Amino acid sequence: MFRDRFWLSFALTIPVVVWAPMIQEWFGYTAPSFPGSTWLSPVLGTVIFFYGGWPFLTGGVQEARDRSPGMMLLIAMAITVAYVASLANVIGWFGDELWWELALLISIMLLGHWLEMRAIGQARGALEALAELLPDEAERVTEDGSTQTVRIDDLDVGDVVLVRPGARVPADGTVVDGSADVDESMITGESNPVSREAGDRVVAATVVADASLRIEVTATGDDTTLAGIERMVADAQSSRSRTQALADRAAALLFYVAVAAGTLTALVWSLLGEPGFAVDRTITVLVIACPHALGLAIPLVTSISTAKSARSGILVKDRLALEQMRKIDAVLFDKTGTLTEGAHAVADVATADGVAEDELLALAGAVEADSEHPLARAIHTYATGRVEVPAASGFRSMTGRGVAAEVDGVEVAVGGPALLRDRDLEVPDELTATTDRWIDRGAAVLHVIRDGQVIGAFALEDQVRDVSRQAVDQLHAAGITVAMITGDARQVAEAVAAELDIDEVFAEVLPEDKDAKVAELQDRGLKVAMVGDGVNDAPALARADVGIAIGAGTDVAIESAGIVLASDDPRGVVAIRTLSAATYRKMLQNLWWAAGYNLAAIPLAAGVLTPIGFTLPMALGAALMSLSTIIVALNAQLLRRTDLQPGPTNP
Repeated sequence: MFRDRFWLSFALTIPVVVWAPMIQEWFGYTAPSFPGSTWLSPVLGTVIFFYGGWPFLTGGVQEARDRSPGMMLLIAMAITVAYVASLANVIGWFGDELWWELALLISIMLLGHWLEMRAIGQARGALEALAELLPDEAERVTEDGSTQTVRIDDLDVGDVVLVRPGARVPADGTVVDGSADVDESMITGESNPVSREAGDRVVAATVVADASLRIEVTATGDDTTLAGIERMVADAQSSRSRTQALADRAAALLFYVAVAAGTLTALVWSLLGEPGFAVDRTITVLVIACPHALGLAIPLVTSISTAKSARSGILVKDRLALEQMRKIDAVLFDKTGTLTEGAHAVADVATADGVAEDELLALAGAVEADSEHPLARAIHTYATGRVEVPAASGFRSMTGRGVAAEVDGVEVAVGGPALLRDRDLEVPDELTATTDRWIDRGAAVLHVIRDGQVIGAFALEDQVRDVSRQAVDQLHAAGITVAMITGDARQVAEAVAAELDIDEVFAEVLPEDKDAKVAELQDRGLKVAMVGDGVNDAPALARADVGIAIGAGTDVAIESAGIVLASDDPRGVVAIRTLSAATYRKMLQNLWWAAGYNLAAIPLAAGVLTPIGFTLPMALGAALMSLSTIIVALNAQLLRRTDLQPGPTNP
């Protein structure tokens, strides 16, 4: 709208300026005369006023009705005064005609608004681009195993789709056949592809890299993860922050300052015997005082920051939470599933005298091959990655004790303390010291038995994420206290804390008491960010100054948090703080520029320097007002350069 109105108004402004007597006098030329040429400026000026000025006139009326005077009302007042004064000149009631100033004023205002809307559109376009990531069609697998091409709108939950290499996943689902690397960067911000195989969850719009996958659809349309991200970002862009409230109050105050300054300017210059100059200066004051840049200072930064964060896997639900993140003194991490993988893996292996480690791995891996227990799967995965695992026969599970099978004609069993007690077996001395140390640090210990003899043991622990140490180190470098909370035994928690160099540990905490620990930190005067992923983290997330949910967590945890990390990388907490600081810095820069410009420019517009020979032209005042808006918009665009990629070099 502003673009179209600008170009037509600008085209009409050219003859108005060319035929303006003052312009002809300034540049020493005489415009061609033709019948009716004296009416050229009034007619075209009236068209420009009503066509080009219509958005400002209607906007000003709406602001007056809403009793929220601001930018549009000031512009409407300025162009109305200029139009009425010019009409009065036509009928001989006023000495100065302002048609060319009015035409230039409206054209420049339209140009400024067009550039502003274009900048905002680019910021919101990043959000809209998320929706465009979805493919238009999908290959649905039929009952006979063939495929048919259908629109993604026609997919239903339970359908199986074939996604070929290089194609995008059409809907959220679970892999039922195949394995492939999947590029999830547009959802999680993680640049490296992740491996997905049968049983793994995939989300719409991610790209299958190197092989085909068959995926059973679990969510379509508005229920997909991508749609949820779009809603979350849209809500964040429309929510208000304290800085936005400050800018709104400043803009409202500036309206009254402008009206008072304009009234005083008109009164002073009229008393000095310069009524024409009084009108000119009053219009210039109203124009240059428009809180245009002030109104743009915060919303544009917000639009850019929320869109940029969404592309980096940081989903801002509440702008207040993002604003608070820069003030955080302490980060409290939930342990399981946040700092750790949330699944046991083999941490250590010990063998009895005379038993080779490869032999132990082969026997244990063979026995655990048919077991579905998480600890058994961990041992089998560990073994198959290191040795060739033989086949086992006669597999049987012994509830609460372990499993057993025959490997090369020899009975082999794997189990915990209950299995040893059941068979009245003793752990060899050379293993006892090692297994006791494992138990002291909270590891699960499983022993391997061959022909009635304990030949080795495995320590299984919830694995610490590779990136958790980097996250803690980066937070320490920023001067932030790092704490950890868990319901696990103290020795387990202390082992993880020691590995990660965590400052404070809350162990053996009941789910209902987690929020009390957040309150305890807050009572010490700390501003606390809580990071968690489970249902039992929800109260703590809600109580914290900033609640951050890991995206892989539960819906309850996500609903209780102000910020959601789409990936499970705890380094995202550092990225959130970086974004918070950068966003706040850009907001302050824009506020200082916008408000400072107005305070400095109003006296110049009023003509305080006229006695010494300097008068700010009305058109130049409009250009400066638009320029201030463009500067604010360009400064906000610099936020796009902020590096939110997790890594050891992140500040």
